[in-house]
Amino acid sequence: MQFRRMLKELDWGVLVNVFLIIILGLVLIASATRATSPDDVLGLAKTQLLWVFSGLLLMFGSLYIPYDDFPRYAKFLYLFNLVMLVTVLFAGREALGAQRWIKIGPFSLQPSEFAKDIITITLANYLAARQGQIDKLSDFIRVFVHIGVPMLLILKQPDLGTSLVFVAITFAQLYVAGANRKLLFSLFGGGLVLAIGWIALHLHFPQIWIPLKEYQLNRLIIFLDPWKDMQGAGYHVIQSQIAIGSGGFWGKGLFRGSQNQLNFLPEQHTDFIFSVLGEELGFIGASVLLVLYLTLFWQLIRIGQQAKDLLGSLLVAGVVAKLAFHTFINIGMTCGIMPVTGIPLPFVSYGGSAMWSNLLSVGLALNVYLRRKKLSF
Repeated sequence: MQFRRMLKELDWGVLVNVFLIIILGLVLIASATRATSPDDVLGLAKTQLLWVFSGLLLMFGSLYIPYDDFPRYAKFLYLFNLVMLVTVLFAGREALGAQRWIKIGPFSLQPSEFAKDIITITLANYLAARQGQIDKLSDFIRVFVHIGVPMLLILKQPDLGTSLVFVAITFAQLYVAGANRKLLFSLFGGGLVLAIGWIALHLHFPQIWIPLKEYQLNRLIIFLDPWKDMQGAGYHVIQSQIAIGSGGFWGKGLFRGSQNQLNFLPEQHTDFIFSVLGEELGFIGASVLLVLYLTLFWQLIRIGQQAKDLLGSLLVAGVVAKLAFHTFINIGMTCGIMPVTGIPLPFVSYGGSAMWSNLLSVGLALNVYLRRKKLSF
């Protein structure tokens, strides 16, 4: 009876939107991997489908824990997060120059993906308990320390993209929590200017230390003119722009994209899957996906507005910030207007950890929606 009641009360508009994006992602993964596995066209798509089904089980399972109870587990979750991230540094599996994965049997999980959801919960709890008390610089510093410890561990992997997601979640939740707006925007603007100035100084004076690997720094600046290093750091961006541009209005058709099928496009089933969409389904296909994302964000924002308390609103704010930031940065980097940071496209890019994390994020928002009227499940 409880399960039936839960299904009846769910926001099915959100779920339908997510399912449509996932289905489009599965089709694109099948196309992106056809050239590398011609004998099993649906190979990675089938694996992704398994991640989707298991992720849905996690999502629905999480709905049975009322978000009101999250404060009781906040300290444990925060410590668990740190333990996971420290474990990666000492026992993680290295791939593509980064040590971000933990091997569990035949699978590899990326703890930094789940760290985003955990920080969403723990920071929401921290801010809700201090409603109306984030006014002074010292209050902001405590918040930055809260997110700073796991952020430093993630930067150590190194994973700049996830660290930037932490920043987006933090500022979104601070805004919703009613933090001092003038100080909030001053800190954001000042931090941005400081970061750009620090990088500029390093470029002129290499002896100045910055917490980035050389390849990360190259990615941050090469998007301004990828042709300066067309065979190196700029290669990804150039091939992606060629793919998207050649798609035109209608696209070349599924499984017919030359950049994709001839493997000129790198990481086409993960970070650059939007390039596959642009080449094969064109402007129309890209527009459909963007409309689905914008509709999803609008639906989630409405859930946050309907929440019965500040904790619920903060949780949804963190979810929206995470998914929107991922979407904006990923599509921006494939089009060449944002640096390449290795951030996957939500529900579309191939990857089990990212799919689980994103579905858990949706579960957080649905959890808030289910209990907006103080219903008992």
